[in-house]
Amino acid sequence: MKVAMKQEIVDITERIIARSAATRKDYLAKIESAKSNTVHRASLSCGNLAHGFAACNKEDKQAIKGLNHSDIAIVSAYNDMLSAHQPYETYPQIIKEAVKSTGA
Repeated sequence: MKVAMKQEIVDITERIIARSAATRKDYLAKIESAKSNTVHRASLSCGNLAHGFAACNKEDKQAIKGLNHSDIAIVSAYNDMLSAHQPYETYPQIIKEAVKSTGA
């Protein structure tokens, strides 16, 4: 079942898209040009590559050996000392699963 978005949300979203078109275009151009300037896994020193392997499970280690997939870093504000941060506890695993489903 498709749920219709409130018109007010649609209007706000369209205003944001229109207002940010130029800066978004510049940002996307920077991202595109930086894509080719990344450090490729095959050129990492063995120390850096070892860090990449250290925390991975067996399946992920096999993927890393292939040297042909994307990696992401997950940074979280989770802190078990602050109750307000509790919702962030599960986000890294959710993100990992979502990224893995795309082949990264």
